Amino acid sequence: MEIIRLEVRASGVGPAEWFTGQVRIDPLFQPNGYRRAAGAKVTFEPGARTAWHTHPLGQTLIVVSGLGWAQREGGPVEEIRPGDVVWFAPGEKHWHGASPTIAMSHIAIQEELNGKVVDWMEKVNDEQYKSGIKN
Repeated sequence: MEIIRLEVRASGVGPAEWFTGQVRIDPLFQPNGYRRAAGAKVTFEPGARTAWHTHPLGQTLIVVSGLGWAQREGGPVEEIRPGDVVWFAPGEKHWHGASPTIAMSHIAIQEELNGKVVDWMEKVNDEQYKSGIKN
């Protein structure tokens, strides 16, 4: 059994090269000698989002609060809400974040392959992001 105490998992700011807007990352667990999954609670303030990215072994998001948006390359922007579970396949280019007016938090789980859990790409521009606004 392993207990990873809250006080050893400091919150951090989402780096500007990977995120647009205000993002807080609360680490939950990291790969170790036996576990190859990493997990974090990520909180996006309204309008905040990830850059486009992929994961070598895919990613699971569990939405815990608020209203978010997610999009895979070539697909529409989709609303995601508390209780929704989102799966991105290995290598699937995507982004996710909060809606323009409501913050969103999710648990993100991804597995490590050859020391890597994510490949970051270009930022989601405002035009791409705003394509999710319904008229």
